[in-house]
Amino acid sequence: MKHLERALDGQNSFWKYLAMTLILFLGASTIGSLPLVVSIIAHTIKNGIPDVVSANITDLSSYGISGNTGFFLLLLTFLPMFFAFKWLVRPFHKRTITETINGRNHLRKGRIGMGMLVWGALMSLTLIYGLIVSPENYQFQFHFGRFLLLLLITLSILPFQTTFEELFFRGYLSQGVAAATRSRWATLIIISLAFGLMHAFNPEVKEYGFWISIPSYILMGIILGVVSILDDGIELAIGIHFMNNAFIALFTTHSSSVFQTDALFRVKEINPVGELIWMVLYAGVAILILTRVYHWDFAILNRKIRVTPPPLPI
Repeated sequence: MKHLERALDGQNSFWKYLAMTLILFLGASTIGSLPLVVSIIAHTIKNGIPDVVSANITDLSSYGISGNTGFFLLLLTFLPMFFAFKWLVRPFHKRTITETINGRNHLRKGRIGMGMLVWGALMSLTLIYGLIVSPENYQFQFHFGRFLLLLLITLSILPFQTTFEELFFRGYLSQGVAAATRSRWATLIIISLAFGLMHAFNPEVKEYGFWISIPSYILMGIILGVVSILDDGIELAIGIHFMNNAFIALFTTHSSSVFQTDALFRVKEINPVGELIWMVLYAGVAILILTRVYHWDFAILNRKIRVTPPPLPI
Protein backbone atom coordinates (compact mmCIF):
# COMPACT_ATOMS: atom_id res chain seq x y z
CA MET A 1 0.00 0.00 0.00
CA LYS A 2 1.33 3.44 -0.95
CA HIS A 3 -1.30 6.20 -0.96
CA LEU A 4 -2.10 6.81 2.70
CA GLU A 5 1.29 5.48 3.80
CA ARG A 6 3.01 8.21 1.76
CA ALA A 7 2.17 10.71 4.50
CA LEU A 8 4.14 8.84 7.17
CA ASP A 9 7.22 10.99 6.63
CA GLY A 10 7.03 13.55 9.42
CA GLN A 11 5.70 16.36 7.21
CA ASN A 12 2.22 16.50 8.73
CA SER A 13 2.33 19.27 11.35
CA PHE A 14 -1.14 20.64 12.07
CA TRP A 15 -0.10 24.20 11.22
CA LYS A 16 0.77 23.11 7.68
CA TYR A 17 -2.72 21.75 7.05
CA LEU A 18 -4.29 24.82 8.64
CA ALA A 19 -2.15 27.23 6.60
CA MET A 20 -2.78 25.33 3.37
CA THR A 21 -6.55 25.26 3.98
CA LEU A 22 -6.69 28.99 4.73
CA ILE A 23 -4.62 29.83 1.67
CA LEU A 24 -6.82 27.72 -0.58
CA PHE A 25 -10.27 28.61 0.76
CA LEU A 26 -9.70 32.23 1.80
CA GLY A 27 -6.97 33.34 -0.56
CA ALA A 28 -7.17 31.41 -3.80
CA SER A 29 -10.96 31.06 -3.79
CA THR A 30 -11.34 34.82 -3.24
CA ILE A 31 -9.16 35.49 -6.26
CA GLY A 32 -11.12 32.97 -8.30
CA SER A 33 -14.46 34.51 -7.33
CA LEU A 34 -13.50 38.02 -8.46
CA PRO A 35 -14.77 37.56 -12.06
CA LEU A 36 -18.13 36.41 -10.65
CA VAL A 37 -18.38 39.40 -8.31
CA VAL A 38 -17.36 41.84 -11.06
CA SER A 39 -19.92 40.31 -13.42
CA ILE A 40 -22.73 40.63 -10.86
CA ILE A 41 -21.78 44.26 -10.15
CA ALA A 42 -21.54 45.08 -13.87
CA HIS A 43 -24.96 43.56 -14.62
CA THR A 44 -26.48 45.33 -11.62
CA ILE A 45 -25.13 48.70 -12.82
CA LYS A 46 -26.43 47.99 -16.31
CA ASN A 47 -29.83 46.53 -15.47
CA GLY A 48 -30.44 47.84 -11.96
CA ILE A 49 -31.04 45.87 -8.79
CA PRO A 50 -33.37 42.95 -9.64
CA ASP A 51 -36.86 43.12 -8.15
CA VAL A 52 -36.76 39.46 -7.21
CA VAL A 53 -33.57 37.49 -6.54
CA SER A 54 -33.75 33.71 -6.86
CA ALA A 55 -33.72 31.74 -3.61
CA ASN A 56 -31.04 29.60 -5.28
CA ILE A 57 -27.82 31.56 -4.75
CA THR A 58 -26.22 29.94 -7.81
CA ASP A 59 -29.10 31.00 -10.09
CA LEU A 60 -27.80 34.28 -11.50
CA SER A 61 -30.54 34.76 -14.10
CA SER A 62 -32.19 37.51 -12.03
CA TYR A 63 -29.06 39.62 -12.64
CA GLY A 64 -29.28 38.99 -16.38
CA ILE A 65 -26.44 36.43 -16.38
CA SER A 66 -27.10 33.41 -18.61
CA GLY A 67 -26.93 29.87 -17.31
CA ASN A 68 -23.74 29.04 -19.22
CA THR A 69 -22.01 32.24 -18.14
CA GLY A 70 -22.99 31.69 -14.51
CA PHE A 71 -21.79 28.09 -14.66
CA PHE A 72 -18.46 29.21 -16.12
CA LEU A 73 -17.98 31.93 -13.49
CA LEU A 74 -18.79 29.56 -10.61
CA LEU A 75 -16.30 26.96 -11.89
CA LEU A 76 -13.66 29.63 -12.43
CA THR A 77 -13.37 29.92 -8.65
CA PHE A 78 -11.64 26.53 -8.54
CA LEU A 79 -8.83 27.30 -11.00
CA PRO A 80 -6.69 29.31 -8.55
CA MET A 81 -7.46 26.75 -5.83
CA PHE A 82 -6.27 23.88 -8.02
CA PHE A 83 -3.05 25.58 -9.09
CA ALA A 84 -2.32 26.95 -5.62
CA PHE A 85 -2.58 23.42 -4.26
CA LYS A 86 -0.34 22.08 -7.01
CA TRP A 87 2.32 24.71 -6.31
CA LEU A 88 2.19 24.59 -2.49
CA VAL A 89 1.93 20.88 -1.64
CA ARG A 90 5.65 20.30 -2.28
CA PRO A 91 7.06 23.18 -0.17
CA PHE A 92 4.56 22.44 2.62
CA HIS A 93 4.72 18.64 2.70
CA LYS A 94 7.64 17.55 0.52
CA ARG A 95 5.36 15.54 -1.78
CA THR A 96 4.18 15.98 -5.34
CA ILE A 97 0.64 16.25 -6.61
CA THR A 98 0.97 12.71 -8.03
CA GLU A 99 2.07 11.39 -4.65
CA THR A 100 -0.99 13.07 -3.18
CA ILE A 101 -3.11 11.17 -5.70
CA ASN A 102 -1.70 7.69 -5.16
CA GLY A 103 1.62 7.80 -3.27
CA ARG A 104 3.49 6.96 -6.47
CA ASN A 105 5.43 8.93 -9.06
CA HIS A 106 3.03 8.19 -11.92
CA LEU A 107 -0.67 8.68 -12.61
CA ARG A 108 -2.88 5.64 -13.38
CA LYS A 109 -4.89 7.42 -16.09
CA GLY A 110 -6.90 4.38 -17.12
CA ARG A 111 -8.59 4.33 -13.74
CA ILE A 112 -9.94 7.86 -14.24
CA GLY A 113 -11.59 6.69 -17.45
CA MET A 114 -12.93 3.57 -15.75
CA GLY A 115 -14.52 5.62 -12.98
CA MET A 116 -16.17 7.86 -15.57
CA LEU A 117 -17.42 4.88 -17.57
CA VAL A 118 -18.98 2.98 -14.66
CA TRP A 119 -20.61 5.98 -13.01
CA GLY A 120 -21.77 7.44 -16.33
CA ALA A 121 -23.44 4.16 -17.27
CA LEU A 122 -25.31 4.02 -13.96
CA MET A 123 -26.51 7.63 -14.22
CA SER A 124 -27.59 7.07 -17.84
CA LEU A 125 -29.71 4.08 -16.83
CA THR A 126 -31.36 6.17 -14.12
CA LEU A 127 -32.18 8.96 -16.59
CA ILE A 128 -33.61 6.48 -19.09
CA TYR A 129 -35.70 4.90 -16.34
CA GLY A 130 -37.03 8.31 -15.32
CA LEU A 131 -37.92 9.23 -18.91
CA ILE A 132 -39.84 5.97 -19.32
CA VAL A 133 -41.65 5.97 -15.96
CA SER A 134 -42.46 9.68 -15.63
CA PRO A 135 -41.76 11.52 -18.89
CA GLU A 136 -43.97 14.41 -17.79
CA ASN A 137 -41.37 15.28 -15.14
CA TYR A 138 -38.72 16.07 -17.77
CA GLN A 139 -38.85 19.22 -19.87
CA PHE A 140 -36.70 18.89 -23.00
CA GLN A 141 -34.88 22.18 -23.67
CA PHE A 142 -32.19 21.44 -26.25
CA HIS A 143 -30.61 24.40 -28.04
CA PHE A 144 -27.60 23.48 -30.17
CA GLY A 145 -25.52 26.62 -29.63
CA ARG A 146 -26.08 26.84 -25.88
CA PHE A 147 -25.54 23.11 -25.38
CA LEU A 148 -22.30 23.16 -27.39
CA LEU A 149 -20.99 26.00 -25.23
CA LEU A 150 -22.07 24.11 -22.10
CA LEU A 151 -20.23 21.01 -23.33
CA LEU A 152 -17.04 23.03 -23.91
CA ILE A 153 -17.23 24.57 -20.42
CA THR A 154 -17.90 21.17 -18.86
CA LEU A 155 -14.96 19.49 -20.57
CA SER A 156 -12.46 22.32 -20.07
CA ILE A 157 -13.25 23.90 -16.68
CA LEU A 158 -15.30 21.40 -14.66
CA PRO A 159 -12.35 18.98 -14.23
CA PHE A 160 -10.57 21.62 -12.13
CA GLN A 161 -13.49 21.73 -9.67
CA THR A 162 -13.95 17.99 -9.27
CA THR A 163 -10.23 17.17 -9.32
CA PHE A 164 -9.46 19.84 -6.74
CA GLU A 165 -12.12 18.49 -4.38
CA GLU A 166 -10.73 14.97 -4.74
CA LEU A 167 -7.16 16.15 -4.29
CA PHE A 168 -8.08 18.07 -1.17
CA PHE A 169 -10.38 15.54 0.52
CA ARG A 170 -9.55 12.02 -0.67
CA GLY A 171 -5.90 12.92 -1.31
CA TYR A 172 -4.49 15.65 0.92
CA LEU A 173 -6.72 15.56 4.00
CA SER A 174 -7.04 11.78 3.90
CA GLN A 175 -3.26 11.45 4.04
CA GLY A 176 -3.16 13.86 6.98
CA VAL A 177 -5.89 12.06 8.93
CA ALA A 178 -4.30 8.70 8.11
CA ALA A 179 -0.96 9.86 9.47
CA ALA A 180 -2.62 11.05 12.67
CA THR A 181 -4.94 8.08 13.31
CA ARG A 182 -3.22 5.18 11.47
CA SER A 183 -6.76 3.92 10.79
CA ARG A 184 -8.41 3.56 7.38
CA TRP A 185 -11.88 3.47 8.93
CA ALA A 186 -11.27 6.67 10.90
CA THR A 187 -9.91 8.31 7.75
CA LEU A 188 -12.96 7.23 5.74
CA ILE A 189 -15.49 8.44 8.32
CA ILE A 190 -13.83 11.77 9.16
CA ILE A 191 -13.21 12.77 5.54
CA SER A 192 -16.69 11.69 4.40
CA LEU A 193 -18.29 13.81 7.14
CA ALA A 194 -16.09 16.77 6.23
CA PHE A 195 -16.93 16.36 2.54
CA GLY A 196 -20.65 16.24 3.28
CA LEU A 197 -20.61 19.26 5.59
CA MET A 198 -18.66 21.28 3.02
CA HIS A 199 -21.83 21.21 0.91
CA ALA A 200 -24.05 22.50 3.72
CA PHE A 201 -24.60 25.84 1.94
CA ASN A 202 -25.61 24.29 -1.38
CA PRO A 203 -29.08 25.33 -2.58
CA GLU A 204 -30.35 21.73 -2.41
CA VAL A 205 -29.81 21.78 1.35
CA LYS A 206 -31.84 24.96 1.73
CA GLU A 207 -34.62 23.56 -0.47
CA TYR A 208 -34.98 20.05 0.98
CA GLY A 209 -33.50 20.42 4.46
CA PHE A 210 -30.22 19.53 6.14
CA TRP A 211 -31.17 16.03 7.30
CA ILE A 212 -32.38 15.02 3.83
CA SER A 213 -29.64 16.52 1.66
CA ILE A 214 -26.46 16.20 3.72
CA PRO A 215 -26.72 12.38 4.06
CA SER A 216 -26.55 12.19 0.24
CA TYR A 217 -23.33 14.18 0.19
CA ILE A 218 -21.87 12.13 3.04
CA LEU A 219 -22.83 8.93 1.23
CA MET A 220 -21.11 10.21 -1.91
CA GLY A 221 -18.05 10.91 0.20
CA ILE A 222 -18.18 7.37 1.60
CA ILE A 223 -18.41 5.88 -1.91
CA LEU A 224 -15.44 7.91 -3.13
CA GLY A 225 -13.51 7.16 0.06
CA VAL A 226 -14.09 3.40 -0.03
CA VAL A 227 -13.09 3.25 -3.69
CA SER A 228 -9.93 5.27 -2.96
CA ILE A 229 -8.89 3.08 -0.01
CA LEU A 230 -9.55 -0.19 -1.83
CA ASP A 231 -7.73 0.99 -4.94
CA ASP A 232 -4.86 2.64 -3.01
CA GLY A 233 -5.29 5.94 -4.85
CA ILE A 234 -7.89 8.48 -5.90
CA GLU A 235 -7.90 8.16 -9.70
CA LEU A 236 -11.20 6.25 -9.76
CA ALA A 237 -12.71 8.82 -7.40
CA ILE A 238 -11.56 11.63 -9.70
CA GLY A 239 -13.31 9.95 -12.63
CA ILE A 240 -16.51 9.22 -10.70
CA HIS A 241 -16.72 12.74 -9.27
CA PHE A 242 -16.21 14.36 -12.66
CA MET A 243 -18.78 12.17 -14.37
CA ASN A 244 -21.32 12.77 -11.60
CA ASN A 245 -21.08 16.56 -11.91
CA ALA A 246 -20.72 16.56 -15.69
CA PHE A 247 -23.82 14.41 -16.14
CA ILE A 248 -25.88 16.70 -13.91
CA ALA A 249 -24.61 19.81 -15.69
CA LEU A 250 -25.23 18.43 -19.18
CA PHE A 251 -28.43 16.43 -18.78
CA THR A 252 -30.54 17.14 -15.68
CA THR A 253 -30.80 20.54 -14.09
CA HIS A 254 -33.62 21.67 -11.80
CA SER A 255 -34.64 24.82 -9.90
CA SER A 256 -32.70 23.98 -6.72
CA SER A 257 -29.62 22.51 -8.40
CA VAL A 258 -26.25 24.07 -7.66
CA PHE A 259 -25.63 23.91 -11.43
CA GLN A 260 -28.09 26.18 -13.25
CA THR A 261 -27.20 25.23 -16.80
CA ASP A 262 -28.77 24.83 -20.24
CA ALA A 263 -28.92 21.08 -19.71
CA LEU A 264 -30.88 18.82 -22.06
CA PHE A 265 -33.63 18.30 -19.49
CA ARG A 266 -35.09 20.48 -16.75
CA VAL A 267 -36.49 18.21 -14.07
CA LYS A 268 -39.72 19.64 -12.63
CA GLU A 269 -39.81 17.78 -9.31
CA ILE A 270 -37.05 16.07 -7.33
CA ASN A 271 -37.59 13.36 -4.73
CA PRO A 272 -34.54 13.69 -2.43
CA VAL A 273 -35.31 10.43 -0.62
CA GLY A 274 -35.54 8.64 -3.94
CA GLU A 275 -32.25 10.23 -5.00
CA LEU A 276 -30.63 8.88 -1.83
CA ILE A 277 -31.94 5.38 -2.58
CA TRP A 278 -30.54 5.57 -6.11
CA MET A 279 -27.20 6.63 -4.63
CA VAL A 280 -27.13 3.52 -2.42
CA LEU A 281 -27.83 1.36 -5.48
CA TYR A 282 -25.10 3.16 -7.43
CA ALA A 283 -22.65 2.48 -4.62
CA GLY A 284 -23.36 -1.24 -4.48
CA VAL A 285 -23.25 -1.81 -8.23
CA ALA A 286 -20.20 0.40 -8.84
CA ILE A 287 -18.13 -1.19 -6.06
CA LEU A 288 -19.17 -4.67 -7.23
CA ILE A 289 -18.09 -3.94 -10.82
CA LEU A 290 -14.82 -2.29 -9.81
CA THR A 291 -14.02 -5.12 -7.40
CA ARG A 292 -14.37 -7.60 -10.27
CA VAL A 293 -12.14 -5.45 -12.49
CA TYR A 294 -9.37 -4.69 -9.98
CA HIS A 295 -9.65 -7.72 -7.66
CA TRP A 296 -9.88 -5.66 -4.48
CA ASP A 297 -9.32 -7.18 -1.06
CA PHE A 298 -11.78 -5.68 1.46
CA ALA A 299 -9.51 -6.76 4.31
CA ILE A 300 -7.44 -3.69 3.42
CA LEU A 301 -10.01 -1.57 5.26
CA ASN A 302 -8.95 -3.16 8.56
CA ARG A 303 -5.22 -2.95 8.03
CA LYS A 304 -3.30 -0.50 10.20
CA ILE A 305 -1.56 2.28 8.31
CA ARG A 306 2.17 1.91 8.82
CA VAL A 307 5.45 2.19 7.01
CA THR A 308 6.28 -1.01 5.16
CA PRO A 309 9.91 -1.99 5.78
CA PRO A 310 12.05 -2.49 2.69
CA PRO A 311 12.71 -6.09 1.61
CA LEU A 312 15.79 -7.77 3.03
CA PRO A 313 18.74 -8.12 0.65
CA ILE A 314 19.21 -11.58 -0.80
